[in-house]
Amino acid sequence: MPEPHPLVQAITPLVERLNAELVAPADARADDVKLEWEGEPVVAVRLQPKAPEGGVHSLLAEVAEELGGPLRDLSRHEKQQAVLLLESRGAFEYRKSAETVAEALGVTRFTVYNYLNRAR
Repeated sequence: MPEPHPLVQAITPLVERLNAELVAPADARADDVKLEWEGEPVVAVRLQPKAPEGGVHSLLAEVAEELGGPLRDLSRHEKQQAVLLLESRGAFEYRKSAETVAEALGVTRFTVYNYLNRAR
């Protein structure tokens, strides 16, 4: 395996700290940050999407639509999947979000934390 480009080596700690992802320039999407070295594309940085303006409630609605119905009516496995989707979208960065998510799912806050811990 070839040695990573010096630019990639230099930015990797920052990218990890930002919870971002490095992608090949050929795989870059329009919203990725493309980085060049001496005019040649080297890597692209894919940032995590920001939560919508509506906060946790908007994320809950988005995930419910994605999973095909009210979160409260989902199976246990689907509720676990919903929690993982919410986490990946930053839902748990909001204050009191675990309580809000638990209420929407019809489970306890403790159950939400268990779902998160199992995934980690």
